[in-house]
Amino acid sequence: MSRTELSSLGEFGLIRHLTEHFPVQQKSTILGVGDDAAAIEVPAGMIAVLTTDMLIEGVHFDLSYVPLRHLGYKAVVVNLSDVYAMNAVPAQITVSIAVSNRFSLEAMEELYAGMLAACEHYGVDLVGGDTSTSVSGLAISVSAVGFVEKARMSTRRNARKGDLLCVTGDLGGAYLGLQVLEREKKVFLESPGVQPELSGFEYVIGRQLKPEARRDLVQFFSEQQIVPTSMIDISDGLASEILHLERNSGHGMVIYEEKIPIAADTGRVAEQFSLAPVTCALSGGEDYELLFTVGQSDYEKISANPSVSIIGYVDEPESSSRMVTRAGATIAITAQGWNAFS
Repeated sequence: MSRTELSSLGEFGLIRHLTEHFPVQQKSTILGVGDDAAAIEVPAGMIAVLTTDMLIEGVHFDLSYVPLRHLGYKAVVVNLSDVYAMNAVPAQITVSIAVSNRFSLEAMEELYAGMLAACEHYGVDLVGGDTSTSVSGLAISVSAVGFVEKARMSTRRNARKGDLLCVTGDLGGAYLGLQVLEREKKVFLESPGVQPELSGFEYVIGRQLKPEARRDLVQFFSEQQIVPTSMIDISDGLASEILHLERNSGHGMVIYEEKIPIAADTGRVAEQFSLAPVTCALSGGEDYELLFTVGQSDYEKISANPSVSIIGYVDEPESSSRMVTRAGATIAITAQGWNAFS
């Protein structure tokens, strides 16, 4: 494969080259890439929500097993997930990268191909960003803008006693996908001639390398006229996110171990690693599902959605969050997921 040095294009040439094929899909995009700043029109009756996230090589991803195209897709999705967690619809993103000279133009094309795929899939526009030189690898910063009617916005604050605590999809798979990839990397470093053993692990590896944001749930809420009383995306593990809701709402949460959704493939891989599947769900992270609360009046609508599990309820004000185990014991929920400064 040919290699084109980034220096042959220069900063602005690189930006033009990487962004020229991104289509404009949103009516709210007035000015995109190519000016000093993007210009976005806030639709009448809507408010804008903004979020940003950074992915740093060696901290958040390992390029020995993460394909650049998957990394680009994931970098966009993790931000869109935060927008959906506000019950909003994402519309625009900006992308900034810092990249060392070990990366070629062809490598950057792969990265941006993943970003383009995510933008097209979720209907968002790339409207700006920046590029810079890095002396220590690759860093990606993505910011996202979304819109929501003020009366329909969900935050972490408003959970009420008796609300149902719900989660989308299934949990723990992304963490186990990471364990598989790290194991195979270790085997490769010890025996470079050995091919990675990935057969049978497709589901959990996919959950790690190519997560999807829950656009479908926000559409469901709109169709069913449901406004969650609180909501958060699961990036750091179910336990951590429950404690965020507790801290922001002032109410403890009670969950039931048997209600936590765990895919069969996730359970099988957990056994191979001698891990309890529920531990992976509580503390693993990177599932990018949505954890939310709704009033009991929405029970029939929520229970009819096959992608949603009701895992517990909101307890008294100032109470502590806890889990009722399959054996009937009650244990405190503690955060053991991702810590950015550990």
